[in-house]
Amino acid sequence: MSDTAPSLSSPLLRTPFYDAHLGSDARMVDFSGWHMPVNYGSQIDEHHAVRRDAGMFDVSHMLALDLEGFDSTAWLRALLANDVARLARANVPGKALYSCMLREDGGVIDDLILYRFNDGHYRIVVNAGTAAKDVAWMRKHIASHGFNVSLTERRDLAMIAVQGPNAREKTWLALPDLKADAEALSPFSGAQIGDIFIGRTGYTGEDGFELALPAARAMALWQALLDAGVRPCGLGARDTLRLEAGMNLYGQDMDETVSPLDSGLGWTVDFSDPERIFSGRAALEAHPATRKLLGIVLEERGVLRAHMPVFTATGVGETTSGSFSPTLEKSIGFARLPLHTQPGEKVEVEIRGKRLLAHTVKLPFVRHGKALI
Repeated sequence: MSDTAPSLSSPLLRTPFYDAHLGSDARMVDFSGWHMPVNYGSQIDEHHAVRRDAGMFDVSHMLALDLEGFDSTAWLRALLANDVARLARANVPGKALYSCMLREDGGVIDDLILYRFNDGHYRIVVNAGTAAKDVAWMRKHIASHGFNVSLTERRDLAMIAVQGPNAREKTWLALPDLKADAEALSPFSGAQIGDIFIGRTGYTGEDGFELALPAARAMALWQALLDAGVRPCGLGARDTLRLEAGMNLYGQDMDETVSPLDSGLGWTVDFSDPERIFSGRAALEAHPATRKLLGIVLEERGVLRAHMPVFTATGVGETTSGSFSPTLEKSIGFARLPLHTQPGEKVEVEIRGKRLLAHTVKLPFVRHGKALI
């Protein structure tokens, strides 16, 4: 352990992997009220480890919720913009769905992922920074509509994501007892195997797993993954990986003031059943998209960040996220632009008072280690 590990204020929460982070010389920061590792040395090396081999992330600050009860499916159909009925039609236990949870005015309360075990049992995972308001909104929605469901917060669990082209192989080295039951999991699905939940999902654009297990087993799993050659990775690499993969970040690319239709998330809003009334539906139907979210690549020297003006042929937009892409070796970002802007257009981005040349692209930038632009 480094003797220069920063001293952080006591009110911050600690995940079950906290000591493992310090033991790996992590640089810790306050992230949504949690002690979290931003990197363990070179953020770029951590990024490349996930694109080329296997890396692991502590995601225990996120909140898992277990939903059970006779009305579980009916409640989710009324709560979420995406329709969980499609999971029932697929009839694949553990199949996952990505969705936004909306205010009545169409603003995004949070984006989340859920897994369906059956019509009366789901696992929901929400973001750390929004967990308290998410649960409050859910409980209010349950009470006001009289649904027969129970919602249980699972803070007893540790969660870790193992991502990269070799993630599956190295996960089996660390957890050989899971291989027989979980090897055949299809992408975007999960299964409860003993006391470990394993989902073939992630936030990097690479294959891999997200694992939830009792907190008491957390340190042993971390060490087993280290022994299998999986590299610890922090929040910095997680952000550049999700950016390359074209995945939105709550609080930057969407929030309570922005419709999912203006955030590149129209594909997650299901209007197909005219009788399904979900929170925010009326507002979205009354106010179609006025802007679109596209990728943007800077053609001159500089680094894209959020909230930079973008000048297009049809009006002015704004970057929502931006960073240097280690895979592409270019500065990239997302931009919310006038609706008629198309991929491949030349634009200008204002950085420190200067307009620099850039062009728009269809997201994602990178998927499964391959550049798509």
